[in-house]
Amino acid sequence: MDSTEHVGDEKVIVRAKCHWAVLLGPIVVIIIGGLALDAQGRHAAALIAFGLIWAFFAYTGWRRSEIRLTEQRILVNAGFPLPKSYDIPLSKIAHIDFFQPSLGSMLDFGKVVIIYSGRARCIIRFVSSPGEFVERVRRQMTPAGTPSTC
Repeated sequence: MDSTEHVGDEKVIVRAKCHWAVLLGPIVVIIIGGLALDAQGRHAAALIAFGLIWAFFAYTGWRRSEIRLTEQRILVNAGFPLPKSYDIPLSKIAHIDFFQPSLGSMLDFGKVVIIYSGRARCIIRFVSSPGEFVERVRRQMTPAGTPSTC
């Protein structure tokens, strides 16, 4: 059995996922609510309930997210309950870059920004190892033997 993943006739070169750091926000809210439970009662319980709902959506979105680079395009499926899906041909990409905040640099996650088809944008947040993903896309966009200017 061939272990190489394919999408249609195209070979998947690299897969990226969203980083587990997407769960940090809900976890902090739940902890704050738990610490304030004795003093704030119902308000803290409401904060905990909000944190749990947020955690459910964040966890589900994290588990379902998928970013794939094939030989000819980038396929993105991320988010929950309203997933965003993109199918971006490499030939239409004008620019791709990433940004990592301080915490993102420590935990290796960040935001990938793809500008394609003129002015259209695809922004993917909490991408695990964004620098590696962007580098692989740039290599795939560069014809073999042509030096990259990026």
